[in-house]
Amino acid sequence: MANVAVIGAQWGDEGKGKIVDWLASRADMVVRFQGGHNAGHTLVVGDSTYKLSLLPSGLVRGTPSVIGNGVVLDPWALRDEIARLGAQGVVATPDTLRIADTCALILPFHRDLDALREDASGAGKIGTTRRGIGPAYEDKVGRRAIRVCDLAHLDDLGAQLDRLTAHHDALRAGFGEPPIDRARLLSDLREIAGFVLSFAKPVWRDLNAARAGGKRILFEGAQGVLLDNDHGTYPFVTSSNTVAGAAAAGSGIGPSGVGFVLGIAKAYTTRVGSGPFPTELHDDVGQGLGQRGHEFGTVTGRKRRCGWFDAVLVRQSAAVGGITGIALTKIDVLDGMNSVKICTGYRLRGETLDYFPAHAADQAQVEPVYETMEGWQGTTAGARSWADLPAQAIKYIRRIEELIACPVALVSTSPERADTILVRDPFAD
Repeated sequence: MANVAVIGAQWGDEGKGKIVDWLASRADMVVRFQGGHNAGHTLVVGDSTYKLSLLPSGLVRGTPSVIGNGVVLDPWALRDEIARLGAQGVVATPDTLRIADTCALILPFHRDLDALREDASGAGKIGTTRRGIGPAYEDKVGRRAIRVCDLAHLDDLGAQLDRLTAHHDALRAGFGEPPIDRARLLSDLREIAGFVLSFAKPVWRDLNAARAGGKRILFEGAQGVLLDNDHGTYPFVTSSNTVAGAAAAGSGIGPSGVGFVLGIAKAYTTRVGSGPFPTELHDDVGQGLGQRGHEFGTVTGRKRRCGWFDAVLVRQSAAVGGITGIALTKIDVLDGMNSVKICTGYRLRGETLDYFPAHAADQAQVEPVYETMEGWQGTTAGARSWADLPAQAIKYIRRIEELIACPVALVSTSPERADTILVRDPFAD
């Protein structure tokens, strides 16, 4: 049986939480492999709604869950999220949650720097969540990060703190901020260390043992391919790699262990924050998509920008992201529309393109080329088989498959777990 990696095929917020939760019932382990608590996954289980940011979605199922080394970890946000879920009856213990001992930590001054930079950027704002994700990744790459394993050796952090504060104090001075209070930082870390260390493990050992034992592993990505630091709409991207290749590097399992790659895509397109968006709608149709789809960010609460499905971008995501099959979500939001459009190409200065150009200036100028299809008046909401779908909705799905050159493996027809049409079983490949 294959392992499965779930990644976003658009700009995040595609409905990965529900799909991961649905797949987690058949997995033996769920792994978060990149990002931080800037991610947002909403799970609807009966009358209960669970909002996750850092914790793997498998916890709600009771499936053993792992936070991999590719994640940057805010220890205080972790404690708060565990407490919040605990109040809803979902209890995280060292048996159900394991954290890679090599995770880099997000510290208070990372959040400070994130906000200071964004506020100073004016029209150049990227639209970060101001949670310190980018600065924490910078410190990781710059080899000055404090990691989970360092929490067991706080008395030996002198040289590491020297490197860290030398870097950050210079940046803080440029913004008119005082230097880092090292004594307070160490005090805060001592207070949280025991809590975090109770979950810390060399998780690569657990994952490779699970793989050797024939266990099914589900890799859970955050954000989406279009926010990938290399392949996304740079600089309006996240600070990590969101493609399937990151599942191997960010968890400590070899690339051959990743298995089936399931890309999640909405039946239309949304984006939170700044950056190019060729099919964005500024009219009543766009407003209607946002209202019917309840398009507000799980983490930030910000209103999402809405537009038509962009087959060019999803085809590109499938290629660079290593996607094997697509899970199409929120098709019910299109119910009742007289017509629907799909972007099939772009025009740029008189030239027709079948890909999204790399430079931000070109990205801002492309004009979408649309194909218009007849809508459907029947409902897809709650459908659990092809037979439950209106004929035009099936035609829309089939046309998307053709345009993105990737098969649809799942169709989600509501936020409820069971309202899912299984076309191709990812775990069977």
